[in-house]
Amino acid sequence: MNPTTPAFDYVIVGAGTAGCLLANRLSADPACRVLLVEAGGRDNYAWIHIPVGYLYCIGNPRTDWLYSTEPDPGLNGRSLRYPRGRVLGGSSSINGMIYMRGQARDYDGWAALTGDPAWRWQACLPYFRRHEDHWRGDAGPPADFEAFHGHGGEWRVERQRLRWEVLDAFAAAARQAGLPASDDFNRGCNEGVGYFEVNQRRGVRWNASKAFLRPAAGRPNLEVRTGTRTRRVLFEGRRAVGIEVQPTRGGEPQAVRAAREVILCAGAIGTPQLLQLSGVGPGALLQQHGIAVVHELPGVGENLQDHLQIRAVFAVEGVKTLNTLAHSTWGKAAIALEYLWRRSGPMSMAPSQLGAFARSSPQQPWPDLQYHVQPLSLDAFGQPLHRFDAFTASVCHLNPGSRGQVQIRSPRAEDAPAIRPRYLSTPEDRLVAAASLRLTRRIVGMPALAHLRPREIKPGPAYQSDEELARLAGDIGTTIFHPVGTCRMGREGEPGAVVGPRLAVQGLAGLRVADASVMPTITSGNTNSPTLMIAERAAAWIAGATG
Repeated sequence: MNPTTPAFDYVIVGAGTAGCLLANRLSADPACRVLLVEAGGRDNYAWIHIPVGYLYCIGNPRTDWLYSTEPDPGLNGRSLRYPRGRVLGGSSSINGMIYMRGQARDYDGWAALTGDPAWRWQACLPYFRRHEDHWRGDAGPPADFEAFHGHGGEWRVERQRLRWEVLDAFAAAARQAGLPASDDFNRGCNEGVGYFEVNQRRGVRWNASKAFLRPAAGRPNLEVRTGTRTRRVLFEGRRAVGIEVQPTRGGEPQAVRAAREVILCAGAIGTPQLLQLSGVGPGALLQQHGIAVVHELPGVGENLQDHLQIRAVFAVEGVKTLNTLAHSTWGKAAIALEYLWRRSGPMSMAPSQLGAFARSSPQQPWPDLQYHVQPLSLDAFGQPLHRFDAFTASVCHLNPGSRGQVQIRSPRAEDAPAIRPRYLSTPEDRLVAAASLRLTRRIVGMPALAHLRPREIKPGPAYQSDEELARLAGDIGTTIFHPVGTCRMGREGEPGAVVGPRLAVQGLAGLRVADASVMPTITSGNTNSPTLMIAERAAAWIAGATG
């Protein structure tokens, strides 16, 4: 191994959503030397920045780790592609750009589980607002907007730059089915139907690298290393003192010292993998792979949660959708020109434009379903669009009871871990899956959509019973890319918890986790912005501990 480099105060592993924010916040103190380590490359690939470019980033080894799940019994033996960002900005460089916090009860639940009121919704709200630059256009925000949203921060939030007649019709049908209209999903209660807001700036993706790294790029106390894989955390006794790194293109391993803390921001897959490779995790698993146990923590890699979406496709008539527009030469030319001149149109689209939050049954006390509705359809992600006009209504269960795990396959950092989500592994999750498909059909059957003559293509009207629909959900369900929970936080000393309420790894010194893996329960919506809030809180706690 090469000699140790000069010590940094903080070493951050993973330049994704959380790592970019932490690097910005910690390096704001000129007395602190900060190193940010990223295995992927720089975010200079053009398709990262064009919103529709997610189609060319997911499944691309330049920007995606190309993970796959293990065959899943809940999916009737299928395995899924499991995209995770492998580039500066992490998954914020390849995701759907939807700005979503979840529900107030998510955070109040975290406070109850950890015993720390700092996680209550009202306590978290200022940490969302701190980094937001929320823009509502010339119409201006409602009177109480500032109480919930920030302005002038780094994290740009805008309304989408296009509307579709077919989506407006679906929204009207959802209102006829009993959902209220919503102009803001991010006030603590997201029930209703409306267009999503997105992390874009004038039709260009706004990822965490642009938001937080670029403003800090000139700081002499911040070093960013790309193309550098972290092999393990280094310990002296039970204190983390640095990391071992190696260039991904080859070269000798090198030790990097951290005088104050090592902070893991490698995400819900990468962080538990790195802890296990470092000798922190379930003892039997580590010993199986010949890794010396530094500290046994059985919860490392457990408690994996994700949102499983069930995609229903409906053919329509007499209305424009992206399907036929994109198959026309003139249509493609018009799309390109509109984006070139106005930064709007289909190339500025997030993968989903219209959202809805609903209850799976009248007895359900809060919205437990989320819809992502799109003016397009295809057989599977990465496949060509259908040649008939159609829309897709994808629905996911927001609060699944199913729990999976992430486990290393070998002692080599280069080897992808085994990912077992265990979708639909509880009877309740299967019942909600069936109920969600029924609700989709009820919305589509409302008068507001009747003039478009919607016809169910997928899954097909032949499936009716709970058992048929639950099995069908296993046949067609797919991830919506929201893995969390694999290093969950809990009360100090709680068995199964990996980090305490302030995100320090239990039983170890100098080691903290600040990413989506610490969520004890998944948020009721998209998970990118909650991850930023977690990093913002961690930065404040770290600064407070050393100030």
